[in-house]
Amino acid sequence: MNSSPTAAVPFVNDLFLRAFTDERLPCPPVWLMRQAGRYLPEYRATRGKAGSFLELCRSPAFCAEVLLQPLERFDLDAAILFSDILTVPDAMGLGLSFGVGEGPRFAHPLRDEAAVNALTVPDMRSLQYVFDAVAECKRALKSKVPLIGFSGSPFTLACYMIEGGGSSDGFPLTRRMMLQRPELFQHVLDVNVTAVTAYLSEQVRSGADVLMLFDTWGGVLSPRLYREYSLKPMRRIVTSLNKSFPQTPVMLFSRGAAHSFDAMALTGAHGLGVDWQSDLADARKAAGPAVTLQGNFDPLLLTTDAATIRREVGKALVDFDPHYRYVANLGHGITPDADPALVDLLVHTLRAL
Repeated sequence: MNSSPTAAVPFVNDLFLRAFTDERLPCPPVWLMRQAGRYLPEYRATRGKAGSFLELCRSPAFCAEVLLQPLERFDLDAAILFSDILTVPDAMGLGLSFGVGEGPRFAHPLRDEAAVNALTVPDMRSLQYVFDAVAECKRALKSKVPLIGFSGSPFTLACYMIEGGGSSDGFPLTRRMMLQRPELFQHVLDVNVTAVTAYLSEQVRSGADVLMLFDTWGGVLSPRLYREYSLKPMRRIVTSLNKSFPQTPVMLFSRGAAHSFDAMALTGAHGLGVDWQSDLADARKAAGPAVTLQGNFDPLLLTTDAATIRREVGKALVDFDPHYRYVANLGHGITPDADPALVDLLVHTLRAL
């Protein structure tokens, strides 16, 4: 592990950054994955004004507007850039689109050797709208709380790039290429590593205070293949970022990969996300005391009731110290049917720890 980072500028609320140090905190910092999103009526109104999800992502002003919405409702300790993990492959010319009521689709997926060999790192100038959004969000926050920048992991991006969109059966085209043509698959990962490193570096230069790699689909792999094709590329990114930006914390979140918390802790990442299928106490034992953990409440708690939330928060933290190197969060993103009143209750319940 590299040394604990410190804030370069004063924040009105720096509790989130302090969770990456050895300081014991009075209560854990709280933010929630997808805290700006469809469960908020004000977000839906802003998206309606933007015209589409992609147009919303490409407007720095709208990105800042939706970034602030959950902070105005809830007592949160961090804000996360409003964007999408697929901006990088879109900049590679794969033709990203979102149909009405559908997930992401690529018009030009990587289905053959020629397409893979033609894949190159995009010019970061084609992603300037993201960096402009980071800068606009940073200005809008007025140093109230830290700003989190993010990217999809090389493996997760590869899943969408090869499959052409989402998958309900474990991304079979992706795994087949990985197993049958590992040299082709490695080229996709290598391009993604270089692109994601440059992308996150520009986010720091534009104002991001913390970085996060979302490895949503690493858990579809066996432990051995996860460590080879998902974790190893992320480690390359973390090593590079730690060298270039030693004061900027980097977090990894791999859903469904609790089997490798010990290996994740050796990447040099300052923090690790814990999904709702894992146990915080087990994650602490595997990762050790020098890494900050984040998680891991089930997003569906926010569709239940007050008594359930209070009960489950207590049970989740049995045998786990929430005052040391811990960020309270969900084990994945807020679902569109979440109740904002229960979001507020969850935050206040965590505040009272």
